[in-house]
Amino acid sequence: MGGMDQPGVTLRGMTEDEYRTYVHEVQATVVRELVASMPEEEARAKAAGGIAQYLPDGLATPHHTLVVAEDATGAPVGNAWIGPDPQRAEGSGAAWLYDINVHPHVRRRGYGSAILAEVEALVRRNGMTTLGLNVVGSNVAAIALYGKHGYVVSTMQMSKRLQ
Repeated sequence: MGGMDQPGVTLRGMTEDEYRTYVHEVQATVVRELVASMPEEEARAKAAGGIAQYLPDGLATPHHTLVVAEDATGAPVGNAWIGPDPQRAEGSGAAWLYDINVHPHVRRRGYGSAILAEVEALVRRNGMTTLGLNVVGSNVAAIALYGKHGYVVSTMQMSKRLQ
């Protein structure tokens, strides 16, 4: 893994059109996850509220960066959303990876690693010293990716289904 075989990506700012599509996709994903535990209307309202809470001014929200990752030919292969760690005080040097995606048609080719590496470089250039993230316990592929990049568990939530 890694080394010369990893595809290179370039990060650029998301356009307004891309942002609208992205928000739509994020909300659809959140609704799919929430609908298991609540009515669809409630799930939709909660999903919309989540993004509005963190990105009140959309792309112009201060301290938040939304990027599109492009391959060597300039074709978009994924995206990421980076901002301040919501659990830490301002000026703590702690950034948070709110979201990272590789487009379905180019998955399993090393783009996740490439995007993550570029995001880390971007965060470093912005003077931040740590990058935190949340990952669902069942997402084995994501956990393996982050582990490979040196991420360690900082806090862990656990739950048990009580039948």
